[in-house]
Amino acid sequence: MGKIQKIELILACLALFLAVQPCLGAQEAPKPPSPQPLDVPRIEEKISVDGRLDEPAWQQALLLDLPVETEPGENIPAPVRTEVRVFYGKDAIYFGLECFDPQPEQIRARFAERDSFDADDLININLDTFNDERRNYFFGCNPLGVQRDGLETTGGDGSWDAIWASAGRIHERGYTIEMAIPFSSLQFQRSAGPQVWGLDISRWYPRSQRRRLGLVPIDRNNNSYQCQFMKIRGFAGIRPGKSIEIVPTLTGAKTDGRESMPGGGFAGVSQNLDPGLTVKWGVTSNLTFNGTANPDFSQVEADARQLDVNQPFALYYQEKRPFFTEGADFFSTPFRAIYTRTLRDPRWGLKLSGKEGANTIGAYFVQDDLTNLIFPGSQGSDAASLDRVSSALVLRTKRDFGSRYTLGALFTNRSGDDYFNRVFGFDGAARFTGRDKVTFQFLGSATAYPDDVALGHNQPLGTLADTAFGAQYVHQTRNLTWYLEYDDVGPEFRADLGFMPKVGYREAEAGIEYSWLRNRGWWSRIELGYDFSYAEDHDGGFLYRTQGIDFFLSGDLQSFLYLGAAHGRESFRGRTFEGWAGEAHLEMQPLSVLWLGVNAEAGDSIDYANARLGSRIGVNPAVMVKAGRRLAFQVDHNYERMRVGGAELYTAHITQGSAIFHLNLRAFFRAIVQYVDYRYNAANYAFPVEPEVQRFFSQLLFSYKLNPRTVFFLGYSDNALGTREFPLTRSDRTLFMKVSYSWQM
Repeated sequence: MGKIQKIELILACLALFLAVQPCLGAQEAPKPPSPQPLDVPRIEEKISVDGRLDEPAWQQALLLDLPVETEPGENIPAPVRTEVRVFYGKDAIYFGLECFDPQPEQIRARFAERDSFDADDLININLDTFNDERRNYFFGCNPLGVQRDGLETTGGDGSWDAIWASAGRIHERGYTIEMAIPFSSLQFQRSAGPQVWGLDISRWYPRSQRRRLGLVPIDRNNNSYQCQFMKIRGFAGIRPGKSIEIVPTLTGAKTDGRESMPGGGFAGVSQNLDPGLTVKWGVTSNLTFNGTANPDFSQVEADARQLDVNQPFALYYQEKRPFFTEGADFFSTPFRAIYTRTLRDPRWGLKLSGKEGANTIGAYFVQDDLTNLIFPGSQGSDAASLDRVSSALVLRTKRDFGSRYTLGALFTNRSGDDYFNRVFGFDGAARFTGRDKVTFQFLGSATAYPDDVALGHNQPLGTLADTAFGAQYVHQTRNLTWYLEYDDVGPEFRADLGFMPKVGYREAEAGIEYSWLRNRGWWSRIELGYDFSYAEDHDGGFLYRTQGIDFFLSGDLQSFLYLGAAHGRESFRGRTFEGWAGEAHLEMQPLSVLWLGVNAEAGDSIDYANARLGSRIGVNPAVMVKAGRRLAFQVDHNYERMRVGGAELYTAHITQGSAIFHLNLRAFFRAIVQYVDYRYNAANYAFPVEPEVQRFFSQLLFSYKLNPRTVFFLGYSDNALGTREFPLTRSDRTLFMKVSYSWQM
């Protein structure tokens, strides 16, 4: 019996034990009775959201406070006082907060882009509108009224943008926040009578340490955050209104490119002025339909440049386009079986998402003018972008069973001329106790590439069919966390609408971590951990084995220190390599206006291009400076050098910088630059390489954003290229604009 087969047997025994554990009586101690929900009054008086709680309605509202510090202190008395008032009307729920501060001059608040001010003083409203203890909306606001919002689930956070009102005001006692969240921006239970919602409110209080003050104590021995929310009652008869939103857009761009590099003149490459339309309809209070035609899926902010030298697998980039981020949590699965950035240039799309009772549903259909493909493998991946139209269909559903169990199903289909990829499967999650959780997923796929594509990328002809299975068990308590994980992905498995660049492997992984916590002192948390992984291919061949230790410390000056060391063996192209590597990361905010960070890695590393062992060092420093309330600068640099056989193989530099100046809450100017410099020692490669490659990208942007979907952008960007034959030379330039307006009914 091989190592993987032994591990499979152990995991099967563990799964059997967990399945019969409740029958054996190994259950949690009974919970104390839950407090009765607090009644939120309905008040019809109209208020002005101006950061002043001076209307009579606020005196009739439900009055709460934030009595505990939950981070880094563990449910100890809050160091400052916060008063919260809540009521609702016909169309919205309202929150008013008085955040007292004995030293108001130390309040951290600056104008910022929406969703990008985590370092400031901050208020978060968390609403579990379905009371299913699995998912909540959060609405955040800094003392100047800058907004952030999103979704938080048991599997992580999700991007999401809503239209709501907020205002903030700093004064001699601290600051005041006022929020009005329309019911048309929420999904909630369908009920004519009173509803029960979950509520938590947090105040982030950043000084030498960043403290979280909360509405309720947080039990660190409980792996569910939402099940610890306070319960509030009310909202009888509320409706989301017609909940129709129509967003027409007009985008324009003119691009000139150099006819030949480096001396050719500039000529027009493209010039377009495209109208588009997006429609959002709240079919019910808990089901939303989205449609888009000729959408503007361009991004006005470039992706952060990632180092792509000596990377055998495709790189992952975060989705930022609103059509896909809306309801993204409905489509999440344990494997990355859905990755919307594979959809590059859609003509139109339809989407339906929501929750009806215990059932969550999500579906979208998109027609794409380009077909981006990743050809995965066990030791690397390849990619192609085909100038062919394809259609993409995704169907996703989940059903909750009580408060601890969930089962889901998934189907995706991508097809075009002589091409298709279909993925189907099911998944589940079970919280057997407040400390133990199991997740699993099984997928099957069928794929056929056009013959020319298959031959050009070393793929089998005909139909490929295979399966993928993954399972994870996590035991998490206040001080001790340990986990077991197993993945088995067949060599012919493909998820072309997902991000799974690695296939043809079986991997088992385990880890353990112990934490020391302290309520007060120069340090607040220390963690020490160990992890181990082992993988084989589907023929039983060895792929890799790694083991490592980790140390983490958080403390004063909002400092975080990580130290790690790992030893590994890896097989690549028939050879086995062995070595050590280490990593260190430090970040801190010594002043309210200054953030510093550095990450460093060093050790043995495989030269994947030539299948040799070498040594690699990488350093990534970063700094952010905030000058006053309106101006901010950020610079980070990525340096990496690799040596093989005593000689340099390559040296890479990536520098990124940005400056942003805010005129007010809605308008700003921003400049971004990215510089890439790759130097290769051609004599140390077994094949020809370009000795020098340089790239430079710059962008200037003016942005006016009334809300997430009523915007005006005007900008300019260009790219430059350099090699050993010619210096850095501008290759293209683009002038672009976008205007969109959210019309709500």
